[in-house]
Amino acid sequence: MSQPLRFGVVHDFRSPPGSPVALPEIYAQAMEQIELVDQLGLDLVWFTEHHFLEDGHLPNFVPVAGAVAARTKRVRISTDIALAPFAHPLRLAEDLAVLDNLSGGRMELGLGMGYAPHEFKGFGIPQSRRVSLTEELVEILRLAWTGEPFSFHGKRYDIDDVAVAPRPVQPGGPPLWIAGMSEASAERAARYDTHLLPQGARNVVLDPWRERLLDSGRDPGDYRVGIIRSCLVTDDPERDWAPIKAAERYRMSIYGRFFAETPDRLSAFDRDQVSIPQGWIVGDVEHCVAELSSFIIEFGITDVVGWGAPPGMAPSMLNGSIERFAKEVVPRVRANVAAAQG
Repeated sequence: MSQPLRFGVVHDFRSPPGSPVALPEIYAQAMEQIELVDQLGLDLVWFTEHHFLEDGHLPNFVPVAGAVAARTKRVRISTDIALAPFAHPLRLAEDLAVLDNLSGGRMELGLGMGYAPHEFKGFGIPQSRRVSLTEELVEILRLAWTGEPFSFHGKRYDIDDVAVAPRPVQPGGPPLWIAGMSEASAERAARYDTHLLPQGARNVVLDPWRERLLDSGRDPGDYRVGIIRSCLVTDDPERDWAPIKAAERYRMSIYGRFFAETPDRLSAFDRDQVSIPQGWIVGDVEHCVAELSSFIIEFGITDVVGWGAPPGMAPSMLNGSIERFAKEVVPRVRANVAAAQG
């Protein structure tokens, strides 16, 4: 089967040094924007996670997810990504179960292993443990969300006869996603039977994940593939793109610092293969419809979210584009993709 398309926004709540917009105002405007997203009929709100950054980058999605659950009625709430090595699996299982009850069963969870050395150092966790910490967390979440007593004895965690309460609203718990940009991450997502948040070279993560599903008798069409790809809907790109471009340069400078500390991650974008585009689509309605439709069809994307506010910009500045995106772009993209899928 083919999954229905879903669209939404993603936030990381950042106010870089020198920004004219203070962090409390960014939070306030982001919450207002998310209410607008819900009213416009869009589908998703995602949050990211990083730690110990001077711009205040969101370190924990749980409080804002609770605020969003209380202020919205239909959007599904997830992460791209929550950093698994820094969360105790029982605490995370409880948090997600409470959020799932608070939201009426609208929670999902995207997980990643982390890669920035300063974060592992800050938490006092050896970076060499990130794979085992992530995999055991996934296994424990699945056991915890049954609501039945369970025990687990792994390399990192020992749990004896624990029953996590409350039970999530969704049977089996919130749907899980695994982020990845390597063949190992593709294998992990297939092995744990999760949806996928791919980055980097298509032939390294997206195609191998689908191949592993097929090899095991599963239909890739039963799973979702999500990505951050922003659209700025504007009739004056030269005017409206300039401040966003400057803010995005700042974002990439931070990631560039992370990549410099982790060359293996940067190499995933340097392969002589087809990478999945994540740059902004900027232009009028016709341009955005054409670009986004072809992107979704080519890579088999099911979930697309765009930045609700580049670093340091007031989220309200993007509201006009988001409204046009929801009303003028999304319906036509849905129709184009449906036609292409027959």
